[in-house]
Amino acid sequence: MTTTLNIHNHDRDLFNMTYVYPVVSRRAGGVSLGINLNPNNACTWQCIYCQVPKLTRGSAPTIDLKQLEIELHTMLSAIIHGEFMINHVPETSRVMRDIAISGNGEPSSCHQLSQIISIITEKLAAFNLQALPIILITNGSFMHRRYVHDALKKIKKHGGAVWFKIDRVTPKHLEQVNGIKLNSNYLKKQIYFAAQYADTWIQSCFFAIDGQAPEKEEVEKYLLFLQALRNAHIDIIGVQLYGIARPSMQPEANRLSNLSKQWMQTLAERIKVLNFNVTLNP
Repeated sequence: MTTTLNIHNHDRDLFNMTYVYPVVSRRAGGVSLGINLNPNNACTWQCIYCQVPKLTRGSAPTIDLKQLEIELHTMLSAIIHGEFMINHVPETSRVMRDIAISGNGEPSSCHQLSQIISIITEKLAAFNLQALPIILITNGSFMHRRYVHDALKKIKKHGGAVWFKIDRVTPKHLEQVNGIKLNSNYLKKQIYFAAQYADTWIQSCFFAIDGQAPEKEEVEKYLLFLQALRNAHIDIIGVQLYGIARPSMQPEANRLSNLSKQWMQTLAERIKVLNFNVTLNP
């Protein structure tokens, strides 16, 4: 019996690989080939909606670059030349959209990131997939590091982008939602570094906690934060606004629920007024 992937089933163990896993992504609109640089389940944040079990604080381990290259080759062969799409992907989603560097933690914590981007671009060229974008999905923790800048330049050259997580902007709600003690000035600085070196989208997850929508004041400050980026001439491509598609694996899981489509649509319209492109997946 074959397993069919969908937006609710991102089974990363389906092919028994350490670093490479395919998913059907609602935001990408098809198959996204994930690169997991945190097989140790270690992250710099601890978001209450995270789907990673046994999440721990920490950074990426040393990556076996040869193993990653072999896994990537094997998976691309199955997708391009094999029967992966027929056996595991719904007919309406059988299109390859991107290579997404994400996984079970914060990928920018991997000091080999620039080398890994080179491996990916070389492998895409070997399969004549040079037009396939490389996406770095990040909370921005290490955007100020030079090795990350080197990786971002390669992503930019390849036509890829950064998806930068901004769920909340005040210290109170950053700690509640993302499990981190930060403020909006820090976030703004890290976004500046990302946008300086690569095309950057903001990625924001909104949901209810204990049945309550985010506080009005927090939403207003989120919008003011976006406006401040515009005023500072930090070039953001747009905002990806989304809700929860898969169950959280964190202790707070039973406290979380999706907001109404109307609530999400209203927020999307308010973001558009600020002259941002918006994609919405409630």
